[in-house]
Amino acid sequence: MQPKLQRWVQRQGWDRASDSYERYWRRQLQPAIEAVLERADLRPGRDVVDVACGTGMVTLPAAAAVGSSGRVLASDLSSKMLDKLHTRADQCGLTNIEVAAIGAEQLDAVDEFDIALCSLGLMYVPSPAEAVAAMHRALRPDGQIVVSTWGERRNCGWAELFPIVDARVSSDVCPMFFALGAPGALARLLTSAGFVDVDEQRLRVDLRYDSADDALGAAFIGGPVALAYSRFDDEARAGAHREYLASIADFAAGGGYRVPGEFVVCSARRAGEPTRFQTTTNAAMRIERK
Repeated sequence: MQPKLQRWVQRQGWDRASDSYERYWRRQLQPAIEAVLERADLRPGRDVVDVACGTGMVTLPAAAAVGSSGRVLASDLSSKMLDKLHTRADQCGLTNIEVAAIGAEQLDAVDEFDIALCSLGLMYVPSPAEAVAAMHRALRPDGQIVVSTWGERRNCGWAELFPIVDARVSSDVCPMFFALGAPGALARLLTSAGFVDVDEQRLRVDLRYDSADDALGAAFIGGPVALAYSRFDDEARAGAHREYLASIADFAAGGGYRVPGEFVVCSARRAGEPTRFQTTTNAAMRIERK
């Protein structure tokens, strides 16, 4: 798919999912969110960029952590997701958040931020390499990046969702959705962008749904196939629901479901540049050695 078309599909899809996203996914994504926040060096006065921020599940705690002396730039393709973020920021009394309705690759800041975050967004980007390169440019020397993605397809019990949808109508979701979940893939991506001290962690989790309706809502309404699902007729919806529930039947638990999932969280650092003191000292040492 052409990048421009893919970005349009993502924008339309997440606009459609925005009202249901947190209802169905906040609890399930919390382990990844917490892991990203724990790895980030969030202290008062820090400048942060949160790429593919969605409704702000990472943005808001980051803004609270850096305080009024810091700031957070939150970017996302979906204007409706950003509207939700605006509302929640106002409710929390956070005034240090700026928003930008742009794609991840379109971030054009240079040496501006101390920390770059991207929680579960790179899977949807036409060019993850370009997005990570943009975050590298946006960081000051020694700045830190923390990103997360879904893990390996075989470790995500909900993964049959995509072929179930595609059998009825093209979902236009990135066909390489699980590519960054392969062992070492995320670390290699950051290394290729010039990051150093790269550290990758895998998290095995259970996605808990209290009922079949909750499992179906997360799969079809609140997530990445929301746009494709909106084009289903009643018969297609009923058939897709049956197939999806059958695909997670082995994970039924107490009237609901505990579906296995996996996240990958990776942190790294933009290499620092010598300070003027270090440069002067090194020059003096060279002179002495002569």
